[in-house]
Amino acid sequence: MGGYIPSTREERAQMLQAIGLETPAELFSAVPEALRVQKLNLEPGLSEMALSRLMRGVAAKNRVYRSIFRGAGAYNHYIPAVVSAVTSKETFVTAYTPYQAEMSQGVLQSIFEYQTMICELTGMDVSNASVYDGATAAAEAVNMLVDAKRRVALVSETVHPMTLETIRTYAFGAGVEVKTIPAKDGRTDLDALAGMLDKDAACVLVQSPNYFGLIEDAQKAAELAHANRIKLILSVNPIACALYKTPGEVGADVAVGEGQPLGMPLSFGGPYLGFMATTKALMRKLPGRIVGETTDNRGGRAFVLTLQAREQHIRREKASSNICSNQALCAMTAAVYMAAMGERGLRQAAEQCHAKAAYLRGELTQIGFAPVHEGPFFHEFVTACPVDKQALVDALADKGILAGLPVEEGILWCATEMNAKEDIDELIAAIGEVLT
Repeated sequence: MGGYIPSTREERAQMLQAIGLETPAELFSAVPEALRVQKLNLEPGLSEMALSRLMRGVAAKNRVYRSIFRGAGAYNHYIPAVVSAVTSKETFVTAYTPYQAEMSQGVLQSIFEYQTMICELTGMDVSNASVYDGATAAAEAVNMLVDAKRRVALVSETVHPMTLETIRTYAFGAGVEVKTIPAKDGRTDLDALAGMLDKDAACVLVQSPNYFGLIEDAQKAAELAHANRIKLILSVNPIACALYKTPGEVGADVAVGEGQPLGMPLSFGGPYLGFMATTKALMRKLPGRIVGETTDNRGGRAFVLTLQAREQHIRREKASSNICSNQALCAMTAAVYMAAMGERGLRQAAEQCHAKAAYLRGELTQIGFAPVHEGPFFHEFVTACPVDKQALVDALADKGILAGLPVEEGILWCATEMNAKEDIDELIAAIGEVLT
């Protein structure tokens, strides 16, 4: 079935013409030319063994870094062995969408446990069964809060650029206006926000820790929004939730975020997981599925789809979302990770992240990489760079070290529990060699 194309050449041409394109390759225009493979140069008639050997040789050309000091939305955390031991079982890998509750109790329970732990982590009342990624979760949250009268979303400039781009894409299709809240010293300018809160604004979206790793005053943002009858969406790092006040504690109406840190490897960018949680008052606006617990006709514990995607059924034209699936295997991975780590383990991981980032920041400062922003941060921070940024990153890559991400103001560095003191010291020594 993998080679079956259910449309004719003429039909595919008509579809391309309808969206203003001429060739299928144009669909991938966002992928840099250097990363696209036009054709695999394979000899015809290779045996399976010969082809496998050839592809292993190709894979061996991939660069594997000894140390990673880059985050910017995807983070290198330790994953306990039990996570893959559980989630790789064929029973879970082959599980399908739970349309029939009586046939899907295992899948429904895994989703229920995931939702429960997301609520505990975020301090919110109810979670859905997950969406595609953190950026999608933010965009879905905006769409669930706008209505016929309030069609403006206020989004901080300090959110992840890809999140902002995704929100704008969703907003374009839904007829929603996105206004960006200016930043001041790397954080959301709350004075500017106060001046933007009018009768047309439906929601405010702030990310904390933000794209630069800084902790935002989310509680003050919530107070400003609520004083004007506007909802606050707070995008959070789930590991940081174990260390700082939860979205529920600061007064957020919706909590969203990227679930990749919860047991998922970097994996070249996916698949990842978007989590969404909200208050009981907004439960019926939450997109996607919600699994609930009940009892069967024998009094035993049972699980059902309490609320499933209304947009799949009779009110599609009125729906605020077209999400009709969820990242079930990734959600199970997150649930197994959280269960294995427990409250204490998550907090220890968060404390390790912060402590090692603080040590890295101090060591970089001593060799001339001055911090760009002051104030509290979690495990990411921006420093100035006294040499060419890309040249430094390339030189460190040759030494097996993935440096921070070059950004406009310098370099965005990250440290997690995976970065031992020896790794950080090796990085500092390697930078010293490059500088000399």
